[in-house]
Amino acid sequence: MIAPKMASATTSDTQGAPVRFERDVAIMGGCGHVGLPLGLAWAERGLSVVLFDTNAESVDTVNSGAMPFREEGADELLPSMLQAGRLRATADPATMQSAENAVVVIGTPVDRYWYPDVAAVLRGLEPVVNTLVDDQLLVLRSTVFPGVTQLVERLIAKSNKHVDVCFCPERIAEGDGLAELSALPQIVSGRTPRATQRAAALFRHLTDEILELTPEEAELAKLFTNTWRYIKFATANQLFMIANDYGLDFERIRHAVRYKYPRAADMPGPGFAAGPCLFKDTLQIAAFYEANFTLGHASVNINEGLPSYLISRLERRFDLATMTVGILGMAFKARSDDIRGSLSYKLKRLLNLKAKRVLCTDPFVNDAELVPLDCVLTESDLLVIATPHEEYANIEPRVPTVDPFNLLGQGTRI
Repeated sequence: MIAPKMASATTSDTQGAPVRFERDVAIMGGCGHVGLPLGLAWAERGLSVVLFDTNAESVDTVNSGAMPFREEGADELLPSMLQAGRLRATADPATMQSAENAVVVIGTPVDRYWYPDVAAVLRGLEPVVNTLVDDQLLVLRSTVFPGVTQLVERLIAKSNKHVDVCFCPERIAEGDGLAELSALPQIVSGRTPRATQRAAALFRHLTDEILELTPEEAELAKLFTNTWRYIKFATANQLFMIANDYGLDFERIRHAVRYKYPRAADMPGPGFAAGPCLFKDTLQIAAFYEANFTLGHASVNINEGLPSYLISRLERRFDLATMTVGILGMAFKARSDDIRGSLSYKLKRLLNLKAKRVLCTDPFVNDAELVPLDCVLTESDLLVIATPHEEYANIEPRVPTVDPFNLLGQGTRI
């Protein structure tokens, strides 16, 4: 257990007079997958945290002591932080001015044309810019398009507020955020030494390992991280397709390649590479590099094309039009209830055009169209494991099963 390190709610304004804040940290987007674990981690270390979120339902859920999504260790921590008075949630944007450190969890999305909406962060900030007060530290936390930090700096300058701006990208794996916030080094960046130093001081409440970059370096560092992972998954999926098209089991080959051979130890297995970050951030690098990111575009085509590839292979073996196909797992990754960007739903849409009936199940996802696992196992003529939840590892299918993750240990060949 890390001993609490209380942040001072007293600082100095531009004239040197002391400025007192009610709280240490206010987080905009505080009830989401990034903001809530971060707020909990700071509260656990003794800081006073308020979570601002426009989703009133999530605010009520958090204030009741219940987590709105799965996060390891949070079910126990949240009620204790509420009871200790170090954490609360609100839908009131004015609360952002109450804390010395105003953390903003608004990222850059991509539109339906797969192009970054660069202005999204600025639009999200507009309602709170006028509520910010002199001498606050404004921390941009979500992934942004390169150059967005500078645009925010200009927005703050136009408001005539003396607010330090920094970009400190989140690096957690969803679901494991509480553990990783202290286990991983934190990247901080600011345009001035003062901004960088204040950001470093804030994140040292989580870890002693701080990496200082310029804002532009930090923006690319986050995008490069997710793009690198996405490309690795695409490589594995392409190699899986090559082996499979020649009637070979990729998992047997991968095992031999990796066995006691450190240079290939990081070769991942095949499977759906999706979610709210990897795909989006690869497209952001492509846009930033003026559509010259050939490797990134190829990775998108491979990963997004995997559901179609699986169906094309199944059509060679089965008369799908006469069959009920069961999809096991709808979340975008194992041990998660998050369906954002999940390729399981793309697989479902495509199978609805091919199969007689499609049944879907997931032990964590709340979706009225899902059915119990027993129903899927009983009524399906063919199964596809789309998310490698450990709950599926011990099933004993009575019908052919497509298992690209090799969860059942019977190989990946289709």
